Amino acid sequence: MSTTPTRAAGDIADFALADMGRKRIDWANQSMKVLQIIRKEFIKNQPLRGIRVSACLHVTAETANLAITMRDGGAEVVLCASNPLSTQDDVAACLVRDYNIPVYAIKGEDNDTYYSHIMSALDHRPHITMDDGADLVTTALTKRTDVVDGVIAGTEETTTGIIRLRAMAKQGVLRYPIIAVNDADTKHLFDNRYGTGQSTIDGIIRATNFLLAGSKFVVAGYGWCGRGLASRARGLGAEVIVTEIDPTKAIEAVMDGFRVMSMDEAARIGDVFCTVTGNKSVLRKEHFEVMKDGAIISNSGHFNVEIDIPTLEKMSSSKRATRNFVEEFSLKDGRKINLLGDGRLINLASAEGHPPSVMDMSFADQALSVEYLVKNHSSLEKKVYVVPEELDKRVARLKLESMGIRIDRLTPEQEEYLASWNEGT
Repeated sequence: MSTTPTRAAGDIADFALADMGRKRIDWANQSMKVLQIIRKEFIKNQPLRGIRVSACLHVTAETANLAITMRDGGAEVVLCASNPLSTQDDVAACLVRDYNIPVYAIKGEDNDTYYSHIMSALDHRPHITMDDGADLVTTALTKRTDVVDGVIAGTEETTTGIIRLRAMAKQGVLRYPIIAVNDADTKHLFDNRYGTGQSTIDGIIRATNFLLAGSKFVVAGYGWCGRGLASRARGLGAEVIVTEIDPTKAIEAVMDGFRVMSMDEAARIGDVFCTVTGNKSVLRKEHFEVMKDGAIISNSGHFNVEIDIPTLEKMSSSKRATRNFVEEFSLKDGRKINLLGDGRLINLASAEGHPPSVMDMSFADQALSVEYLVKNHSSLEKKVYVVPEELDKRVARLKLESMGIRIDRLTPEQEEYLASWNEGT
């Protein structure tokens, strides 16, 4: 950690990287037109004045623009990483040096450091939590109960976190209302599908330089992330195989033109595997036992538990790093399996995450949801809510306007027709 004097607290890798971080933040901002509009409104109206926000998100250039928007709306923002490998160290340095936003995040930090950084974010004693994976909320509810009474509400960015939060709500342990930003149409239909699809392929190729054309590419899970990933892999010439546990999603994948089979079958023939399920041990012992020599395995779900790495290590006689973010496991029968990015989100471990133009909508949802929670938290129960439809539609309209696209509006006659029942054949 640098010992250079700072304007804000934090724990980052190197302040010397701040100039490059500033360029990356500015570059991303150019493609985040909706967030620019919201930022101008926030500067004028100061809807978050006096509100302390602790955010546990991927520390990227796109997230930086969200944090700056919140700060400019009057909030006191502290940021920590939601994954040990997703931090862009230059961005973290710039946020501390140039924007006076404390950041606790270092790319490649160990597990103890990761959780110490979450603790530092909770030391901020937030009114609002912003989470990506629910580690911040979980830590607050289990290890930092001293801060919970001061929290009025929170937001959650991703599928995995929402699964955890809904389980908390069901068990009655959730202590404040949370908006599931991931469930907004302008988030999961775009960020999950187009963002994850493109950035995951980018991460796999950057890590391996593997030619996808002509390969058998196995996608585990056909939710919105899986849909996007399968589509992009096919676009690069791969023969895409989808595995699923949900029969409806499996049928959809079949009708979208993909081969569908069990992972037991796919494990024998796949060249590249990527899990996007939000569950654990999707790739495990019985799959490792039959994989091809040289198989590539990766994950683009939030946590690295989707791949049973401890079992892979037990099955191996040795392992070595062969490239940045590629670890080769030599199995006792001589086969080799290549694990990417320690099983963590490969789109952020070896690449840059989602493009800013798609994160523009996701983070516009975040900013507007926080504003909504500050105004309405007292009337909300301690459960998980969807983004209010009017906010979701507003983000979509602003995005279209920023792209120079106009759409139709209902005529009075059409509105009347849709609201009536007495006109028939």
